[in-house]
Amino acid sequence: MSHNTDPNNLANNFAKYTALPRTVKIKKVVDETRKIKTFFLDTKIWAAPGQFIMVWIPGVDEKPFGLSYIGNDTAITIQPKGKFTKKMLGLSVGDRIGVRGPYGNGFTLKKNACIIAGGCGIIPLAPLAEMIKNCVVIIGAKTSEDLLFIERMRKASELYIATDDGSSGAKGYATDILRKLLKEKTFDVIYTCGPEAMIKSVFDIAEEHGIETQASLERFMKCGFGVCGQCVINGFRVCKDGPVFSSEQLRKMTELGKFARLKSGRKVTVKEYYNWRS
Repeated sequence: MSHNTDPNNLANNFAKYTALPRTVKIKKVVDETRKIKTFFLDTKIWAAPGQFIMVWIPGVDEKPFGLSYIGNDTAITIQPKGKFTKKMLGLSVGDRIGVRGPYGNGFTLKKNACIIAGGCGIIPLAPLAEMIKNCVVIIGAKTSEDLLFIERMRKASELYIATDDGSSGAKGYATDILRKLLKEKTFDVIYTCGPEAMIKSVFDIAEEHGIETQASLERFMKCGFGVCGQCVINGFRVCKDGPVFSSEQLRKMTELGKFARLKSGRKVTVKEYYNWRS
């Protein structure tokens, strides 16, 4: 199956497997940054960019992860956050994990696109950039050591970089670059993923310019397919109705950039949620 295949139909090709958890081997591990690793799996998962799989480590837990590579070279990219990710980062070639999915809604592909990612938000956006081709990609990070998939994105797009400390690209935020670009360019759609404060800013900028937004959101998930309700934001289930949401849906999310829920279900500020997740 080639990249020319409509990614919005890819999930249908894989649907018969979604209810069947299976064990797969890790076939390759790539050190992406000082902390982040990519794990290539010995299975082919055809999915729309932006969809996710549930990953299970026996005796530890099960967590959702976006696909950083799709198809023949299916992979997930992991950053350290808690007990599960630290255990995952310790795995090696030949080790086995459980997977199920893909789940959720992915991105709808359109041309004349701008992709803007904050930190590890580039993980689900990288396959999208490669499928669209000739798009604009903006990646923001705290420092150059935290930048991910830079050479990969240079091959697929017109790339702009922003770092908080100015160690690579422009000093400042990815949204600063977006505002500058919109003074001289126009886009039909802006795709975004990253810290929720950034997503909210991107959405507000897109609304000011009358541009469609597709945003991938993060919430704590338990089931992955809409049963437990743990990941709800303003009535939308991130695992089932998302994780990718349209401008129309985002306009209804009064909690966007403000509130999220902990594992216990307690509603907290987004800042407290991210502190807990880290």
